[in-house]
Amino acid sequence: MSTPEELEVVVAELSWEADGVVAVGLAPLPDGPPLPAWTPGAHLTVRLRPGLERQYSLCGDPVDARYRIAVRHCPRGRGGSDYVHRFLRPGRRLRISAPRNHFDLLPAASYAFVAGGIGITPILPMVRRAEADGIPWTLAYVGRERATMAFVDRLTRLDAAESTTGPRAPRSTVWASGTAGRFDLTGHLDAHRREHGRARVYGCGPTSMMDALEELCAQRADLVFHGERFRAPGADTAPGRPFDVRCTRSGLDLHVDADRSLLDVLAAAGLPVAGSCREGLCGTCEVVVRAGDPDHRDHVGLGDRTAPRVMAACVSRALTPGLELEL
Repeated sequence: MSTPEELEVVVAELSWEADGVVAVGLAPLPDGPPLPAWTPGAHLTVRLRPGLERQYSLCGDPVDARYRIAVRHCPRGRGGSDYVHRFLRPGRRLRISAPRNHFDLLPAASYAFVAGGIGITPILPMVRRAEADGIPWTLAYVGRERATMAFVDRLTRLDAAESTTGPRAPRSTVWASGTAGRFDLTGHLDAHRREHGRARVYGCGPTSMMDALEELCAQRADLVFHGERFRAPGADTAPGRPFDVRCTRSGLDLHVDADRSLLDVLAAAGLPVAGSCREGLCGTCEVVVRAGDPDHRDHVGLGDRTAPRVMAACVSRALTPGLELEL
């Protein structure tokens, strides 16, 4: 049985979108309710088998009745992509989470999108939304080889669409760095600013690319950065200091050693906190903080909230000797 936070779906279709990238269409069960609505930037947790679950960005169209994800095969990864490529077949039933969105597309005068490799997956629905809303946009899509870059044909069709005033210049740049060399990210952003002025910059890709993009935006007052990384910035930092936790609802007092995560300590104490990515990327394990100062190491923007204050229990720690949590 699925929990109230889970949905049961069926694999409706599989299709190759590029070398090593398979798209998976997930449909509601024949006798089940429609799938919940979602917005560009949302992701799912897919429970592939017991003990193996992964987060994937939704890359389809929110008006579709099906969900669509795309998975790049990483043979030396943690096993999720290998399982998808080897074992998923049409007709297979899966349990997934409801869509969650910590990467919302906010209103803007224009958008500058940047995608690195499979980071195109959350960006593609954003491009579609900007196009549908008539908001100026540009896209820099960077990969190692063009053959491994998914959805290039879809982006080409978007660029080929004529406006009400006639043909227009291409707005997307597909860049294969293996043959063309390093992409000029600075030049791309400056060209966008010259043509469109102020912009929200949405990027998804490797940490090095996102760090460079964030730094460039910080130097330009008319660019506001919104990023999603393949790994959270704090995920590989030193464990930090030990701290104590008071759980106000259960009355438990717990100690978190320097080499253990808060999520592991809560789980050992029998407290019901869900955990999924364990890298500060999905927001599944957020807990409400009533007192103390969290050391936010996630990358889903949990530390930006003021009401309620929340933290990601998988990677975040404490700046103060102790925290009080609503658990």
